[in-house]
Amino acid sequence: MMNRPAALIFLGLTAAALGACGKDPAPAEPAPAPHDAVASSAPDVFVLPDDAIPGLDWKLVDMAEIPGALETAGLVNYDPRRVATIVSRVQGRIEDVRVGLWDSVAQGDPIVQLYSPDFMTAEAEYLQAGTSTNPSSTTAPGLLDGMDAALVNAAKQKLTLLGMSPQDLTELKTPQPTIWIRAPIGGVILDDKVVRGTAINPGDALFTLGTLDEVWITADVYEEDAARLAVGQSLEARVPAFPGQTFRGVISNISPDINPDTHTLQVRSKVPNADGKLKPRMLASVTIMTRPGKALAVPAGALVFDTDGYYVFVQVGPDRVLRRKVEIVSWGGAGPVRVRAGLKSGERIAVSETVQLNALWHRARGEGN
Repeated sequence: MMNRPAALIFLGLTAAALGACGKDPAPAEPAPAPHDAVASSAPDVFVLPDDAIPGLDWKLVDMAEIPGALETAGLVNYDPRRVATIVSRVQGRIEDVRVGLWDSVAQGDPIVQLYSPDFMTAEAEYLQAGTSTNPSSTTAPGLLDGMDAALVNAAKQKLTLLGMSPQDLTELKTPQPTIWIRAPIGGVILDDKVVRGTAINPGDALFTLGTLDEVWITADVYEEDAARLAVGQSLEARVPAFPGQTFRGVISNISPDINPDTHTLQVRSKVPNADGKLKPRMLASVTIMTRPGKALAVPAGALVFDTDGYYVFVQVGPDRVLRRKVEIVSWGGAGPVRVRAGLKSGERIAVSETVQLNALWHRARGEGN
């Protein structure tokens, strides 16, 4: 049996417990909300508390000195003045072929034999004109000689226009229905459309030849650098196929117009290529030796890439930040980045922690966690 003091203690505890059950619990103190960005009424602007991102730095945009070496991308191509297309000048067929695609030929080499009655007719006219000795009793000898010479020259010119070379013309003795077409230049067969026995017509392309002892390198330069360019400036090119080797030339031409899509102009340089290492359509890294200049540039840390381009964060008021898209000049991933559009000198931008800023911008718009 419980003694009296213990019973009193038990009854007191039970009463206290029953009294507590009839009361609401006291509310807990709320945890302090973290500082975060919130959307603003202006598009692409959000409110950013001062202490939202530790270590966030800001800097005024300014013009920066750019070196005298202008870096850009280029492309190797044929010099079109060193390319020749051989076309048929008669109606007939292909009798014989001595070369094929990528073969090397020397100037004057016979490469394709054509059959055509046009050759036989023109050759007969030429030989007849050269052996014509029928004097007219009413024609003075001097005038006769002049007429004969004119006939011979006309017949000779006709054969030349049909594709006969001076060498074959000199050796012509009797009319033949076939003729060898010779290479007009030395080089490599770039295109071959010839099949033995195929019928041909005037104007049909047979071969394309080109030489690579000298090539063109064209490079794209942004229009804001146009004032730094001049004909005669040195150009250096490097291609992935031959790392460590530099190919040198000078600017020979500058395009007179601007590409409206990229706002670039092209420069062209003739580059010696005696060993044939440079191949048409090769990509090249190009350095043009120009005079130094100034351009709008920002630290690499100021940029963040998101979806479709590069963005910066501009301070547009107390606790107000604007995310803005910018256009940059081609960038190698190191050093300051030149900005073509989207910023102006004197604006204040974030130069660090831009990845976190971008995450906050998305969160303020309800696009992220």
